[in-house]
Amino acid sequence: MKQYLLAVQFDESAPPEPEEEVRAQMARTGRVTEEMKAAGSWVFVGGLEHSDASTVVRVDNGSTTLTDGPFAETKEQLGGFWVIRVEDLDQALAWAGKCAAACGQPIEVRPFDDGSRRR
Repeated sequence: MKQYLLAVQFDESAPPEPEEEVRAQMARTGRVTEEMKAAGSWVFVGGLEHSDASTVVRVDNGSTTLTDGPFAETKEQLGGFWVIRVEDLDQALAWAGKCAAACGQPIEVRPFDDGSRRR
């Protein structure tokens, strides 16, 4: 079994959704998560606060600096994620489709590096 990250790509420049839509999205994503658990694919799920709550830590020549804000200057940021365990990419993509439909956001699918592919 291979693990995959299903990352929710959230456009932070878009106006906020009405609270009732946010509740409906949370209910839909909760149902997908429960379906993953029932199928034995679920490992972990988490949502993230807005990227302006982040701090970037960098070390250069032994000196550590802290910077407010996101690492990448882009309107799309990581909004949340699922970690799943499935047989192959096709299964991961199927779950990603369900997640995208539930939360109404694009989902990036990325396999965890299990060490089998050395660069």
